[in-house]
Amino acid sequence: MTKISRSLLVVIALVLLGPHLPPSEALTPKQGVRSKTFLSPPILLRPGDVADKFYYDIPFPRGHLALKSFNGEVVDERGAPVPLHETYLHHWVVQPYYALVVSAEGGSSRPRTIPARNAGVCSGHTLGQYYGLGSETRRTATWVPDPYGIEIGDPAAAPAEGYEQRWLLNVHAIDTRGAADRTMACTECRCDVYNVTADWRGHAIEPGYAGGLRCCYDGTRCGAAAEGAEGKARTVFLRYTVMWRDWSPAAVLPVRIYIFDVAGCGVEYDVEEQCSGGAGGECVHVKTATQALPRGGDVVFGVAHQHAGGAGASLHGADGRLLCESAATYGGGREAGDEAGYIVGMSTCYPRPGAVTVRDGEPLTVVSRYSSDRRHTGVMGLFYILVADHARQLPQQEGLCFSFPVQWCLPSWLSSNL
Repeated sequence: MTKISRSLLVVIALVLLGPHLPPSEALTPKQGVRSKTFLSPPILLRPGDVADKFYYDIPFPRGHLALKSFNGEVVDERGAPVPLHETYLHHWVVQPYYALVVSAEGGSSRPRTIPARNAGVCSGHTLGQYYGLGSETRRTATWVPDPYGIEIGDPAAAPAEGYEQRWLLNVHAIDTRGAADRTMACTECRCDVYNVTADWRGHAIEPGYAGGLRCCYDGTRCGAAAEGAEGKARTVFLRYTVMWRDWSPAAVLPVRIYIFDVAGCGVEYDVEEQCSGGAGGECVHVKTATQALPRGGDVVFGVAHQHAGGAGASLHGADGRLLCESAATYGGGREAGDEAGYIVGMSTCYPRPGAVTVRDGEPLTVVSRYSSDRRHTGVMGLFYILVADHARQLPQQEGLCFSFPVQWCLPSWLSSNL
C-alpha cells in the first residue's frame, strides 16, 4: 500500500470516527517509529490503600533516540484495564536520571545517581518529569509531531564519564473500592478520612491543611473505602507504552519540555466553595500564575493537567495572547476510559510549526479554572509545553488534497504525521 493510500485511509477514518476516538489516536505515528509496552512492578492494594511508588531503572528503550510518545494505564493481573472508580490514578510521572556504572579511581566518593530534569520552569525536587498524567491518561495525546522529538540517550550529555541514563517511574494510585464518595474524599486526599497527623517526612500537618499529597502518601489508607472491606486485596500494574525513533540530527528537531504550575511550583492548591458569577451562572474558581520561560522558540505541543472539578486551563504570552488552551473531558459511564465524574481526557494543542512563538525570558501566564460549587482539596493546574528552536528550513512536503465532498486539502505539516 502506498503512502498516499495509507494516508487517505487514515484521513477517512479520522473524518468518520474522529468524534468518537480518544485524542491519543488523533495523530497516529507511522514510518520509522517503534513501539514497546512494559509493565511496572506489581502493586498490591486493599480497599482504601494508597500506593505512591518510585521505581528506578525501569524497562525503557535504550540508545540515542527521539521520544515520540509515552502513555500509561492501570491494569489488573489479567491485563484488563481497571476503572478509576476502583483504582484512582492520581498521577504517574516518568523522569530520567544518570546512574554510575563504571567506577574510576576514587570512584567511591562519586554519587551513585545524578538527577536529570526537564528544561524548567520549576527547580529543586518538584516537577522535573519528562511526562506525567493522571486520571486523563487513557484519552490524552502525548504524541510529539514530526519533525520533532524529545532527545534522550545522548552519551555526550552524561554529566561525567562512567554514567549512563536510566529512567524513574512514580505511580500514585488510590484504591477506592467501597468508598461511598469515590471521586472526592479519598481521591482528594482529605486528611480527616485518612486519619493522619504527620506527612511522609514525619512533619506535623498544620490545622489549616485540609487535604492533598501530604495526607495520602504511600502506606496510608482511606478509611471511607477501607471500612467493611477487609481482605479484598488485589494486584495491579501500570502498563506503559513508549514510542520512539532513532535520533538523526538531519531528520529530527529537538524540543525542550517546560511545565508551568498555577500553584507557583507548589504543585497543589485548594478551591473553596463559592460562586464567582461565571458564564451561565456557574460557580467558577479562577487561579493564575506567571512564570518566566527560560528559552523561547516555537511551541509545538501543549496540554494541561487537572483533577476532578477542573474545567480546563490556558497558557498566555506576556501580551495576553493565547498560546494554548486545554479542556477537560468527563466520563459518563462505568467502563475504563469513560468513568462518570472523573476527568478522562484533556485536549491538546498542535500549532502549525512557527505559528506560535515565545521569546527568551518571556513571562507566561497559566490560567486554571475549577468548579467551585463545592470545596476541592489538593487540586493541580499544570501546563506542559514543548518548545523547539525556531525551525530551520525543512524539506517541503506535499499536502493531501481531496475533491469530495468539496475541494479541500490537509495541511502538509499535519499530513507528514500520517
